[in-house]
Amino acid sequence: MGKAKHQESREEPEPEATPEKSYHELVENVNAIARPLASRKLTRKLYKCIKKASKQKQIRRGVKEVQKFINKGEKGITVLAGDTLPIDVYCHIPIMCEDRSLPYVYIPSKTDLGAAAGSKRPTCVIMIKPHEEYQEAYDECMEEVEALPLPL
Repeated sequence: MGKAKHQESREEPEPEATPEKSYHELVENVNAIARPLASRKLTRKLYKCIKKASKQKQIRRGVKEVQKFINKGEKGITVLAGDTLPIDVYCHIPIMCEDRSLPYVYIPSKTDLGAAAGSKRPTCVIMIKPHEEYQEAYDECMEEVEALPLPL
């Protein structure tokens, strides 16, 4: 009888333990350098664009890979996760993007960024490359990201 009670009490908290966090809850965990931060609407558009790009194999994932292709002169939108700690891991990426006039934006969650790219692993940086299959969504995201004010 004791085991049945313990099993019942364990089953109830599990759905509550992993609820989808709202945008505002995720923004609270963002680090100090996460500027410009995408709005909720732009974040959703970026996730959709990343999903389309990953189907076409047109994304670069991870600090090392993104850094390599920025240095090679590849063009695209760089999306960084705002909740990555320590910030030393990727704080040089925005500077590289600014030097090469590439648009970049921060989003609140590295877990959601990894999930959008089709990975179970959290990802702190992704570069979306342009492709004709999702050009309309890419252009829309590009316009909004470029309209965001750069940090001082």
